Amino acid sequence: MGKQQQIYLILFFVMVAWGLNVTATKVLVENFMPVTMTALRIFVSGISVFIILFLMKKVRMLTKREFLYVFFGGLLNVVAHQYFLSTGLTQTSATNGGLILGMGPLLTAILAVVFLGSVVTGIRVIGIVLGIAGVSFIVFQGNGGIDGVSMGDVYIFVSILAQAASFILIKKGSETLDPRLMTGYMLVMGAVILFIISLFIEPEGLASMHNESMNLWAVFFASAIIATAIGHMLYNSAIGKVGAAEASMFLNLNPFFALVGAAIFLGEKITMAQIIGFIFILLGVILGSGAFEETVRKIKRKQKMTIAK
Repeated sequence: MGKQQQIYLILFFVMVAWGLNVTATKVLVENFMPVTMTALRIFVSGISVFIILFLMKKVRMLTKREFLYVFFGGLLNVVAHQYFLSTGLTQTSATNGGLILGMGPLLTAILAVVFLGSVVTGIRVIGIVLGIAGVSFIVFQGNGGIDGVSMGDVYIFVSILAQAASFILIKKGSETLDPRLMTGYMLVMGAVILFIISLFIEPEGLASMHNESMNLWAVFFASAIIATAIGHMLYNSAIGKVGAAEASMFLNLNPFFALVGAAIFLGEKITMAQIIGFIFILLGVILGSGAFEETVRKIKRKQKMTIAK
């Protein structure tokens, strides 16, 4: 197995963890105050990353330029993304949340056009339209149109938009900084900021964390260490190696595993509107992110090489 195939296999397992983590987060926000719980969960994640990197002798101080990338990347990837995700899941289903999170690659591609000068083609425009149509199917289903759109759905969309924006900064920062170390710094900084926010909006937040259920704490630590710490380390490392666009393509698998997790562990029913929305988002991501065009280019290159031989 080649190095690139190994990275793709790792990304696949990260997507399994992240998809199931939507269900885990839904369970946690129903039992703890969301922002306080998220701040503590992310802090555990950040400390876990630093322990792993310390053992690997990868920990070092940041330069001023790297600090800026880490700080603003953390504001987007940790504070904004996690705040709106945990708050949103208190007001919508894990199924809806997982499907809307599937917009990640498409939003990353759009932001790459705006900030990195990526080329806009007709195929990509079609993909963007399909992606928007897919989200529309999901958030409007059963709510009586736009007037009934759940605020939870809106929060989830803002959450994935913030994360997509952070991937651009992570790609820039990874030019000089190990993405795994960048992950650790972002998680710890973001967790501290989130905790300060929680003190104001959830004064009883720490008291809400008192729970003697071993199963619930098992979900908490699995979410913190496996999905967030190890998952983000591996994903951000992949961004540094294969690029933001290619790595983000694997986010297509998130909605599928989120659907499976919500159906198996929470007993949520999957509606026809959600299935249609998922198909539209998947098609939108494949076309809008440039994956379709890149595949066509690779096929043509192989054909030319075969003819040349």
